[in-house]
Amino acid sequence: MKVTEHLARAKNPLISYEIIPPRRGGDIQQLFTVVDELIKHNPPFIDVTSHAAEIQYEETPKGIRKKVKRKRPGTIGISVAIKNKYNIDTVPHILCRGFTKEETEDALIELNYLGIENVMALRGDDTGFVKPVPEGRTSNENSIDLIEQIKSMNSGRYLEEDLLDASRTNFCIGIGSYPEKHFESPNLQNDIYHTKKKIESGADYIVTQMCFNNKHYFEYVEKCKAAEITAPIIPGLKIISNKTHLTSLPKNFYIDIPEQLSGEILEAKNEHVLEIGVEWAAKQVEELLNNGAPAIHFYIMQYIKPIKLLFKRLKI
Repeated sequence: MKVTEHLARAKNPLISYEIIPPRRGGDIQQLFTVVDELIKHNPPFIDVTSHAAEIQYEETPKGIRKKVKRKRPGTIGISVAIKNKYNIDTVPHILCRGFTKEETEDALIELNYLGIENVMALRGDDTGFVKPVPEGRTSNENSIDLIEQIKSMNSGRYLEEDLLDASRTNFCIGIGSYPEKHFESPNLQNDIYHTKKKIESGADYIVTQMCFNNKHYFEYVEKCKAAEITAPIIPGLKIISNKTHLTSLPKNFYIDIPEQLSGEILEAKNEHVLEIGVEWAAKQVEELLNNGAPAIHFYIMQYIKPIKLLFKRLKI
């Protein structure tokens, strides 16, 4: 089922999750252990992140050696495995950076064959490595290009234009957004302008970056409505579970952590930080759902304990 269909048919609050593939050489059973816990709460869908190749430097007896590799491959396989094992819709992330249009088309064909109906179209993070595009191939420069490629396949148009009677894919397309604006944007209104362009290009729904202040989300939704963006906007949340999150999350995701929350965490003993994070997230969930949020999306990676505590707190 498509994400938009889940939202339209929902009779109870929907809470979805985003997980990360194991590191190269890891065991998928570890990820299944996480999903085993998630399915107890009937998630409508689970996102599986994707990661392009990045540059790593290793010191060797002969000097510094540069390596280019993907730390966490397996997005397609994991998405299909979860869907088949648990009968839960999955949303694999599809990136512009690090992949040619031809590779993207092949991936989408595989996903279509395997019954995946949803994808998240993203530009991808800057990993410091720009993949060379072989002669005769092309790449998507930004997420709008990627959305247009997916919509073209939904209309039966592939990169090889001479394909006769090409089958149409049927993907529901999600995009990311930033209630506190993307760090590369000069201002929030400019960000919303580009979000609208993505919707006009064919995106179906929006999931926001993690946000710890619901005020940012509600104001963002109102600004999107004023810009005539009618696609569902799902707030993204994360549960702070240790003090290092106070520096790592703003550094990596360019988000703001409210003074009240950071103050409580800084003054608390380490063993009490997770409890504070769960309580804060619970209040966010209650306020968001009571004020019209279409669903809640939690960034959990592979750490399930905070979600288990949250559901005990919410009594869901």
